[in-house]
Amino acid sequence: MRNITLSLGGLILLLSAGCAKKPVVAQRPPDPTPVASAPVQNPAPVKPAPTKAQPQQTPVVAQAPKPASLTPEQRANLNDRLARLVDALFDYDKSTIRTDATVVLRDDVGVIRDILANFPAQKLLIEGHADERGSQEYNLALGDRRAQAVEEFLTQMGIPNTQLTLISYGKERPVCTEQGENCWQRNRRAHVTAAP
Repeated sequence: MRNITLSLGGLILLLSAGCAKKPVVAQRPPDPTPVASAPVQNPAPVKPAPTKAQPQQTPVVAQAPKPASLTPEQRANLNDRLARLVDALFDYDKSTIRTDATVVLRDDVGVIRDILANFPAQKLLIEGHADERGSQEYNLALGDRRAQAVEEFLTQMGIPNTQLTLISYGKERPVCTEQGENCWQRNRRAHVTAAP
């Protein structure tokens, strides 16, 4: 038994002596991943100033895109083309596109495609309108639904909706101010024009 005790005591001493002798070493961060350095470039030689016999070369610059703003002549041409468009009319208190409005809008699509092909930076504005009956808030919402219906129709016909913007004027911009159904019908419309 004494031999076992001595053996265990010796083993404990060896283990503790082995642990005590190990110095604590702070862990060093891993070496950074080597990165290929850029080749060293010699400085560009200094060019002599141009002489009268040598014209100075101008650097080639990529052409800038066409300006977004139109010249007065282009704006007049655009407005002339837009004047050919016929408004889509709506029934009282509705934003569903009627059969006659479908025919009108299909005819307008050709003109709109031509306009956007000639003026690719131009956006078109779809205005929604209502007649004078009803509150201002209600008619603004109704005009908005009418403009959205026309936008959806035009995009289904291939017009990119990125070139279309919407606005509702409600009853604020009537084309007719008389009292009666004939006048009110003309005011219940969606009108396409050039965005500012």
